[in-house]
Amino acid sequence: MGDELKISTIPLLESSSTGTASKIQTLGNIIVSVVGTGILGLPFAFRIAGWLAGSLGVLAAGVATYYCMLLLVQCKEKLASQELTPETETYGDLGYKCMGNAGRYLTEFLIFISQCGGAVAYLVFIGQNLSSVFKGHGLSLPSFIFLLVPIEIALSWIHSLSSLAPFSIFADICNVLAMAVVLKEDLDKVISGEFRFGDRKAITSSIGGLPFAAGMAVFCFEGFGMTLSLEASMKERGGFASLLAKAFSGITLLYVLFGFSGYMAYGDETKDIITLNLPNNWSTIAVQVGLCLGLAFTFPIMAHPIHEIVEGKLRNSEWLRKVCYKDGENPTLVGKFGTYLSRAILIVVLALLASFVPGFGEFASLVGSTVCALISFVLPAAFHLKLFGSSLRFWEKALDYIFLIGGLLFAAHGRRGCISRDHLLGD
Repeated sequence: MGDELKISTIPLLESSSTGTASKIQTLGNIIVSVVGTGILGLPFAFRIAGWLAGSLGVLAAGVATYYCMLLLVQCKEKLASQELTPETETYGDLGYKCMGNAGRYLTEFLIFISQCGGAVAYLVFIGQNLSSVFKGHGLSLPSFIFLLVPIEIALSWIHSLSSLAPFSIFADICNVLAMAVVLKEDLDKVISGEFRFGDRKAITSSIGGLPFAAGMAVFCFEGFGMTLSLEASMKERGGFASLLAKAFSGITLLYVLFGFSGYMAYGDETKDIITLNLPNNWSTIAVQVGLCLGLAFTFPIMAHPIHEIVEGKLRNSEWLRKVCYKDGENPTLVGKFGTYLSRAILIVVLALLASFVPGFGEFASLVGSTVCALISFVLPAAFHLKLFGSSLRFWEKALDYIFLIGGLLFAAHGRRGCISRDHLLGD
């Protein structure tokens, strides 16, 4: 998630946007951009929707996201072939060239909201896991979130995001370990005969369950705004679509397998973050603490695009440029202090928002079914129709309208994502 986040800030592999990345580097960047903490909420989505509906929903979200990413690349190539404007580098650039200033403002606003949503989800995720590890100490979820604030403010003042790269890789390793532990638990339960397959529902009887799970599935395919930067970073751009297809095939199958396995292992006891279901032993605690540490130190990477957008808008103020910048470029002492202060205020605001979130699952579904749906489906379809228009074949135009209208209806229905889990489960 995050259009303004450049490839150089993706922690796994640093590649410039000048087209120097190999296929392996680009594949690594795609995986790091797409796969995030949302995967640990998928088993809960399968519990809500049922294993069959959940599997089909994740497959549909993966295919739809892949197709719409290709629409963005096609739009970029169409503009490049006209050679009337500089190369389109970001999602915001594409919005401007398709719909003028309104297109840029809308695109950047949605990206800003999605990045804020992702950052809040990080804080809620860390808070819930810490609450599980240190339960019995009398601290609530908001208390753990606010304990993170001083740390995150200090980290937000670090100029070089690349210094945080090892922590991001560490968090990814903990993600893999958590998935491995869940799969092991599932296998153990199968071998011991603790559950029967027939006890797990295939499709939910709750009307609100399907859109809830669909929102979670869309949320899991993060990094849509990185599409143009990922494509631009690749040395052999002609192979991007094929490489993206392979990456998405693997990621989607992993999501289905993990969501299915987690639900099979814990059934109706599946919690909105699967690590909260793991047995209370040293290995589980190590995985949870590792996840929290890794995410706490990579939170600045998630928040960085938000800071860039806010600071960019502040720099557009003529009065602030005179006071805070020498020659309109180099920051003065007042300018540096203002930057640090704005970042600190933003972290506090995000923590306040996170303290009101009822749970990771509900919030992730809400973000996925509203702002992520608009960014991933509605805008690409609208831009594609705008640029290609009558030159599109009937089925291409029909698909664009399906994504445009369907995405708008899905986003309008996104309020289902904040319905309490008790209502969704029929309790």
